[in-house]
Amino acid sequence: MEKKVIGRFDKADFPALHLNDIAIKIDTGAYTSSIHCENIVEKDGVLECTFLDEEHPLYNGKKFTFTDYDIVFVRSSNGIIQKRYQVISTIKIFNKVYKISLSLSSRQEMRFPVLIGRKFLTKKFIVDTELTDVSYNLKQK
Repeated sequence: MEKKVIGRFDKADFPALHLNDIAIKIDTGAYTSSIHCENIVEKDGVLECTFLDEEHPLYNGKKFTFTDYDIVFVRSSNGIIQKRYQVISTIKIFNKVYKISLSLSSRQEMRFPVLIGRKFLTKKFIVDTELTDVSYNLKQK
């Protein structure tokens, strides 16, 4: 499979989560991908949450439920290990839909609500840090 060149920032759709044109940061230093999530509640084998937050212009307040999820331990950039929930979803980038594993985390203080890590990038993309919005610009044409 030929690898696509992606820049350090872009915008992607998350069809299963009803989110379009969400800013993503490509992070080759991170192994896993994560998405900003709030109001995470686990009860009786069901995980419920909302994506983004009220300050995000694309926030829709929709509650999502997952019965298929995992608990993972992620080491953040400051070295602290965090327990996070992880779900499988889809991402549409370069006009193609891929399956993606996303850990749910509070990224409210971060500039980008979604971080894309090596686990997703491997065998699909080459990162050129001089470029931005490569997929999004193709989508606009």
